[in-house]
Amino acid sequence: MNRRRFLFIAAAVAFPGPARAEVTTWQADMLGGTVRVDLRGPRGLSRHVADMIGTTIAEVEAAASLFKPDSALSRLNAIGHLDSAPQALFDLLRLADHVHQATGGRFDPTVQPLWRALAEGRDIAQARATIGWERVRFDPSIRLGKGQAVTFNGIAQGYAADRVRHLLGKAGYAQALVEMGEFAALGGPFSVSIEDPVLGQVAIRRLTGTAIATSSPAAMRLGNVFHIFGPHGERPCWSTISVETEDAAMADGFSTAFCLMTADEIRTTLGRIGGLMRVTAVDAAGDVSTF
Repeated sequence: MNRRRFLFIAAAVAFPGPARAEVTTWQADMLGGTVRVDLRGPRGLSRHVADMIGTTIAEVEAAASLFKPDSALSRLNAIGHLDSAPQALFDLLRLADHVHQATGGRFDPTVQPLWRALAEGRDIAQARATIGWERVRFDPSIRLGKGQAVTFNGIAQGYAADRVRHLLGKAGYAQALVEMGEFAALGGPFSVSIEDPVLGQVAIRRLTGTAIATSSPAAMRLGNVFHIFGPHGERPCWSTISVETEDAAMADGFSTAFCLMTADEIRTTLGRIGGLMRVTAVDAAGDVSTF
């Protein structure tokens, strides 16, 4: 991506009093963008919580960043195995496995070699041969199949948003909106826009203690290919998919996978998987459907 991403976290403390009027702002470059935190409450508490948020996001980056050569994921991809890994990486492996199984394999983190080959304009035959989530083992050590590499770009930001929301709730904040590519709400209601790259705003959703994630294949291209593609050559069925659920990580993963699934396949998945509350889909003609 060429444009810089701005990620926002805003929260208000639960207990009353004049200290609620104080706003503490914290900002840092993380998760491939600038993260800004605005916390309303006692300054001492807000400063402490802001530091904790920074530490939490740094833990996710240290576990799953593809851009940090010393991250656990970078080391795993480089050597194909890890005997000791941070808890965040195991969390992401289990979340990814759940979405993979629930979507008939459409969500597959082992597309990373193919993604790189497309981005670099190389021949894709060898990279395509490495794809296969079923070859990944992660109990208790992590093992990849020969030539495999993994990406969690389709779920890690949602996971980070869930971690931050949980942290804010434990610290006593009653109202919070965490925007880290996906939205996770604590309290509410909060109004969130669903936007399509061509049509612009297509809907407004209200979040109360829930989460939403939106994926648009055409938002980025790798040569002549959309940046969201299936592990077995599946092409996007939709211009935009937005998923509302309880957890941002699940919304993140399912919004990616549903881009590659037909309306009937999405309905079938919604009937089997609990916690998926609503899907908004925009087709190539610009028609908007809700499941």
